[in-house]
Amino acid sequence: MPKSRRPSRAARTLLPGAVAAVLLTGCAPGPGGAAEADPSASGKANPSPTAVTPSPESGGPAPGTLLVADFGSDTVTFVDPARGAVGSVEVGTAPYGLALGADGRAWVATAEGVAVVDTAARKRLALIPYRTDTGPVTTGEYRGGGMGIALAPDGRRAYVGVNVPGGNGALEVIDTAALRVTDAVPVGRRPFDVDVSEDGAEVYATNHDSFDVTVVAAGTPEARRVEVAPYGTEGGLGSWLKPHYAAVRPSDGRLLLPFEGERLAVVDPRTGRTEIEPMTANTHQHGVAVTADGTLLAVGTGPVDPDEDRGPSLTVRAPGGKERVYPLEGPHEDVAVSRDGRTAYVTGGFTRDGYWDGLTVVDLESGDTRRLAAGSRPLGIAVL
Repeated sequence: MPKSRRPSRAARTLLPGAVAAVLLTGCAPGPGGAAEADPSASGKANPSPTAVTPSPESGGPAPGTLLVADFGSDTVTFVDPARGAVGSVEVGTAPYGLALGADGRAWVATAEGVAVVDTAARKRLALIPYRTDTGPVTTGEYRGGGMGIALAPDGRRAYVGVNVPGGNGALEVIDTAALRVTDAVPVGRRPFDVDVSEDGAEVYATNHDSFDVTVVAAGTPEARRVEVAPYGTEGGLGSWLKPHYAAVRPSDGRLLLPFEGERLAVVDPRTGRTEIEPMTANTHQHGVAVTADGTLLAVGTGPVDPDEDRGPSLTVRAPGGKERVYPLEGPHEDVAVSRDGRTAYVTGGFTRDGYWDGLTVVDLESGDTRRLAAGSRPLGIAVL
């Protein structure tokens, strides 16, 4: 896919743990109704690479178990960070993003609808169809259906970015008690990511192919477009220099969007103003996460221009801007952090070619990495 030549170099809040302390010591272009009855709830077996029954003591997966969305299959996979995959649940075609509620239910954006998964019982409870017409259900990088997804702080609403191939997308609002779509707000093209402000008052859809973030006032159809294009918009759909994922900075509610391991766009969603800060990884960047103290983690997928760019990496950036870059083997997509803040888990799925079926586990103190086979082209990830 052609790329535009860039100019010369110039809910998800996680526990901070040891991430900040470690630092102090140390993609491409693209072209509603009620929930349905779930067969798995009536006795249909879930496909599982390893049939594991939750222990009576825990009543479900052990704390620290990972859940990944298998973009290469119709499942989500439960992953023990020490042993690998320990079970999976069928959710729907080509699952992309996922969000975990305080009640243990996971909300998974698939090509068909939003799947609701009971993580303790390991079964799908419902599949909520989209209100927006996304065309035939397909797979692959440009498939229609849900992409980014997030939950309101009180858990009463889920917000999913719905891709409509060849056109603008929608932010669909789901009533998590009624299990149905209650509203659909127009947004930009290919909403890779969805985030919610800490007070729940605003929802942010990061739209890859339209170089923007749509700011939606929760509970209303009011929406504002904020352009986020630190390299400009030259090249349009053919440009690589677009926003992918965002994180809400806990200290002030600003949005953090990394570009190319060179520029961090810091967006004030209320004014629409963007400030640019330098980054050091020099690699095409996708998934992000932020800890409670404002430490940012950004996944580098690898070079756009092999003559100028470095390879895949994970950047860990302290609130003051100091960065530590951990090299990775092969492209990756998204990242989550362990409860104690000492370990990062980076999904190997990737939305383009070069993906692999597993995670890279990064010790943020020592810098040691190891690969863990898990899932089928895993993209979204959460720590249970």
